[in-house]
Amino acid sequence: MDGVLQAPGGPDEDPTNGFKWGGWTFNYQDDMSGRTMNEFMSQPFDLLLGRRTYEIFAAYWPYEKNGAIAERFNNTAKFVVSHNNIDLTWKNSNLITGNVVSELKKLKKQEGNDLWVYGSGNLIQTLLKNELVDKMYMWIFPVAFGRGKKLFEEGIPAKAWKLTDSKTTSTGVILTSYEPAGEIKPGSFVQQEPSKEELKRREKLARESN
Repeated sequence: MDGVLQAPGGPDEDPTNGFKWGGWTFNYQDDMSGRTMNEFMSQPFDLLLGRRTYEIFAAYWPYEKNGAIAERFNNTAKFVVSHNNIDLTWKNSNLITGNVVSELKKLKKQEGNDLWVYGSGNLIQTLLKNELVDKMYMWIFPVAFGRGKKLFEEGIPAKAWKLTDSKTTSTGVILTSYEPAGEIKPGSFVQQEPSKEELKRREKLARESN
C-alpha cells in the first residue's frame, strides 16, 4: 500500500538495506490472481529488465521448465538495461547500455511486441522520468512496510493517471491498470475569500519554506 515493490518473490531475492520481508506476496495468491497472470502470459510480449532483476530472473527461470510463465520468459526476447557491460547468459537476451534513454526511445519505435517491465525499480524511475511508460499494471497488496524500494521515488515528474481497469481478489489484492492522463489539474474546495488569519498563515508558511 505504501508503494514498496522490493523482493516480492522470496526471502533471498533482494535484502538490500536490511529489507527482511522478501516473499511478501506469497500468501495473497488466489484463483483470480492466477487467472490474471495466465491472461498476461497468453499475450505476445518481450521483457525489458534492469540489471538486478535480470540477474534474479536469469538465475531462476532457465532452470524452471514447467508452467506458462517459465515457457514465455525463457523463449521471449529480453532487453537488459545496464550502465556497464555484463554477461548475458539467459538465451534471447540483448544488452542496452551507453546512452540508455536514447537507446530505449529507439527500441520503442521499432516494430515488435510490447515491452513489459517486471521489478526493475531503478529502470522504472528512468522510464517515468522520461515519460516512456504507456501503461502500468499495479497490484496493490494490503501491506505497508514503511521502508524499501518504491515504485514512485522522489524526482519523477508529476503526472495524472487514468484508471482503465480494477478488480479485487479474495485476499484483498487490488489489480489495477493505468494509462497516462496528462498534467495534474489542481483546484480548490475553498469558496470564500481568505480570512486575515489565513493570509497570515500563508505568509508564515512562505517564510518558512524559503
